[in-house]
Amino acid sequence: MLEISVRKVAQVILMARELTRAEGELRGFIDNLTEEEAVSLVAVMWIGRDSFAAEELQDALDTAASEATTPASDYLIGTPHLSDHLEAGLEALGLSASDEEDDLLRP
Repeated sequence: MLEISVRKVAQVILMARELTRAEGELRGFIDNLTEEEAVSLVAVMWIGRDSFAAEELQDALDTAASEATTPASDYLIGTPHLSDHLEAGLEALGLSASDEEDDLLRP
């Protein structure tokens, strides 16, 4: 089970799309996540890039927790196509960030 809300993943997706402009904001947002939320975020990204299948969510979570040797913000910001992987990971898990993204973009 994910320990991060779809809304928080959507926030990361939106900031990652604007990485050159929002890197500091994205780094701060990820750094303020709980350890469990950060582990879940990494696991969703791994599922999205096909390192794990959706059915292997618990394995992805366990691996993300045990292999966390650098700050999650450094690892995730250094991941090419982060926003695409997060969206694909949510979709593979039967979730969607579209509505949350739309809500976050409304003034």
